[in-house]
Amino acid sequence: MFRYLNKNPKARHTEDCVLRAVSLAQDKTWDKIYDELSELAKERGMLFSDAEFVEDYLDSLYERTCYKNNGFAMTVGEYVESHPEGTYLVTMRGHITCVKNGILYDTFDCRDRLIWCSWRVA
Repeated sequence: MFRYLNKNPKARHTEDCVLRAVSLAQDKTWDKIYDELSELAKERGMLFSDAEFVEDYLDSLYERTCYKNNGFAMTVGEYVESHPEGTYLVTMRGHITCVKNGILYDTFDCRDRLIWCSWRVA
């Protein structure tokens, strides 16, 4: 199931998927996550939207499960259906989203995209 949600405090449709997804998964405000990730990214000399930064950040907090390059293709929609309980951050090409209790929350429906990795948050 997909449910529209835009955690951007200005209701903008911009490339802030990292902030939107992580703030929902961690139950924090968009602004709080922006501040936290900005500081960490600054220390590393990276942008917090960089895939390497995002993966390293999530790996430091949660256990990763990868689906990319393991011979098993799964769409985000299939992942959502197979995970009716829990909170997950899910990456795909050029995007990250949040799945909570079998519902995909995002500003657009990405259920047809192939999943790369997921992290169980709760």
